[in-house]
Amino acid sequence: MDNWGKPIEILLIEDNEGDIILTGKALEEGKISNNLHVCRNGQQGLDFLFKRGVYEGVVTPDIVLLDLNMPGISGQEVLEQIKKTNGINTIPVVVLTTSESQKDIQESYQLHANSYIKKPVDFEQFVEVVKQIQSYWFTIVKFPSRDGGPISKNSFEVSA
Repeated sequence: MDNWGKPIEILLIEDNEGDIILTGKALEEGKISNNLHVCRNGQQGLDFLFKRGVYEGVVTPDIVLLDLNMPGISGQEVLEQIKKTNGINTIPVVVLTTSESQKDIQESYQLHANSYIKKPVDFEQFVEVVKQIQSYWFTIVKFPSRDGGPISKNSFEVSA
């Protein structure tokens, strides 16, 4: 992956502070440079993606990690908005949630989620799952270039 020059931009839409911390730590342990942007509810996530209000001028994420069970605007509603909006509908969305409901799984894929992953409750398993997401999406999958430049894989940065 010698052509990677910019950090991967990851948008995490998650309301659970513990899961936000675990995801950040797991990404930090990975070998791929990334900027983790955190939105703590569906409305913030949509505002980030549509660059509204305080999110005006933010970078478009390369991938979205999305919890389903959030107060207010649900993860399903966020997913639906992403996948029906030109300009952001090609952003991969990985549903990362506690739900094992077949209804949630079915609906997520009908709304064009790229992956559906149940969050493990065990800390070490959770970290491993996030590392596997990172490994798969950023070493195997090919992304279109963002802003005309290649994407990077070196160090970790967080912004909120």
